[in-house]
Amino acid sequence: MSSRTRQSGFTLVEILIVVVILGILAAIVIPQFTNASESAKASSLISQLQTIRSQLELYQVQHNGDYPDLSSNWDQMTKKTDVDGDVDADGSGDPDVYKYGPYLQQSPNNPFEDSTTTAGTAAADVGWTYSSTTGEVKAVLSATKASDLDLDGNTNDIATYGGS
Repeated sequence: MSSRTRQSGFTLVEILIVVVILGILAAIVIPQFTNASESAKASSLISQLQTIRSQLELYQVQHNGDYPDLSSNWDQMTKKTDVDGDVDADGSGDPDVYKYGPYLQQSPNNPFEDSTTTAGTAAADVGWTYSSTTGEVKAVLSATKASDLDLDGNTNDIATYGGS
């Protein structure tokens, strides 16, 4: 009597079919993760801008209608100040005088450019722009990143195009 032994395992064709199916799934899923990352950065940027804008308004109310001067650093927003906007740099000032702020825990970071450049006239493609007369603050994105970002069809809602 001849007995046939059954060998278990996958054939080459079966393995190739599984590899092709996994490749197709990866081609579908990977772009979704890329979009999710950009979407998360956009949401973070919008949230930061809302926080900065609301804190700028609070600063203005507490400082006789004046917005802070952020052209060289964010100290007026991240440290205690007096009514005239003078900064208590080392924290040793009179608490009855330096009683306003801090308005932000730290200088904001632009998630698209990974930059904490001071507000004012930002470098070519990074950081923040800010007008101390109007209180308007915007994140600066490189033209490439700004064109890739489309939240509601209007990138100017959150960013100004750098270098243009």
